[in-house]
Amino acid sequence: MTTVTLTEFRSHASGMLSRAERGETIVIIRHGRPIAEVSPISSAVGGNPSWKRSALRLVAKGASLASAILAERNDESVS
Repeated sequence: MTTVTLTEFRSHASGMLSRAERGETIVIIRHGRPIAEVSPISSAVGGNPSWKRSALRLVAKGASLASAILAERNDESVS
């Protein structure tokens, strides 16, 4: 694990990311305190960001929303 200042990270971001690709973890500090960690993506995650993974589909039981709205409109027009 390597620790670098924010200024150093900004100056050498490409090289730091290359080091992370090779498996190294880099901690970025600002004013002497750690603020971020750049690390390689674990193989357990699969390398895909969460927004690219397929999501579960939810299926609602009963009448559709459109059917419920039309039924309510019909009830209102009768009264």
